[in-house]
Amino acid sequence: MIRVLKKTNINRTQIVSIRFAAICLALFTSTLFILFLGHDPVKVYISMLEGSFGSLYRFKETVIKTIPLVITSLGILVAFKMKFWNIGGEGQIYMGAFLSSFVALKFPEMAKPILLFVMIAAGMIGGGLWALIPAMFKAKYGTNETLFTLMLNYIAIKWITYLQFGPWKDPNALGFPKIPNFSDNATLPKLFGIHIGWLIAIILVVLTYVFMHHTKKGYEISVIGESENTGRYAGMNVKKVIITAMLLSGGLCGLAGMIQASAVNNTLSVELSGGIGYTAIIVTWLSGLSAPIIPLVSFLFAILVQGGSYIQTAFQIPQSAAQILQGMILMFVLGSEFFVNYRIVLDTDKVVYKKEIGKGV
Repeated sequence: MIRVLKKTNINRTQIVSIRFAAICLALFTSTLFILFLGHDPVKVYISMLEGSFGSLYRFKETVIKTIPLVITSLGILVAFKMKFWNIGGEGQIYMGAFLSSFVALKFPEMAKPILLFVMIAAGMIGGGLWALIPAMFKAKYGTNETLFTLMLNYIAIKWITYLQFGPWKDPNALGFPKIPNFSDNATLPKLFGIHIGWLIAIILVVLTYVFMHHTKKGYEISVIGESENTGRYAGMNVKKVIITAMLLSGGLCGLAGMIQASAVNNTLSVELSGGIGYTAIIVTWLSGLSAPIIPLVSFLFAILVQGGSYIQTAFQIPQSAAQILQGMILMFVLGSEFFVNYRIVLDTDKVVYKKEIGKGV
């Protein structure tokens, strides 16, 4: 009696209206939750903005949280364009951070420009190779990439945990399980008070857009994403394109891990990512798989995270309550995507017909 149909003629005005309605519903529901906690919703919302923009330091922290989201989302975008559901961004971040950390800890006295260049390359190789595993299985055996990439996340995290509590544990940390800090040569420099990861992110946004829209390989990725059979008919090597796209996807995620390890944590840690790989999936989807939109969506997510952290202190709101607040907002925003792409139809003809049958007609 109820059917879900794909929308085929929705315009941009309708899309904006649906998303705006979702934001209004999210704010209304969040307001009720804040009132339940015994706080003034207006003051809480203002404090979230203050937590993100209230001082130069807070603004910088918001930008710092935006950087890895942008780069990881670009990596996820490449895979999603091919309809390869890469849920393994988290693991690829960690493995990129692992390989770049190996270089940083092994060659701490190497000249800074050379060391950073090698670390960047190592980070991209680490993430790319970790993404290559499910890509090869998908290309050769047609395995389910969603489960495969998801499971690899846990292996990567456990590997970093093993290093942190075992072979790489700092003997000078008085028994505390941590990996030694990087040397100054292995730390990304700052530009305008923020590490140059923001500049790298901007460059990658431009390069990703050009790659996806103005290169043969980007075109092949898009075509295979629409139909593998069409790609084969056009003479494309589908297996090669899958492997190439996933190497690039994982490489970008691994680069985000390198930046986090070098510029933010200044070491390798099991807390390095903090769920960036999973959040990037949402960012990529909400951006409509558009590289130029990703920085904006990432920045809005960073405001939500930074503001949520600030109100915990300002209003003595428990971390779990702040996460519920963030989750409620995300639920409505993500839910709006369903109504952007689909419509619900009540099949009244069948309802009337069944009623008539019941009457013996």
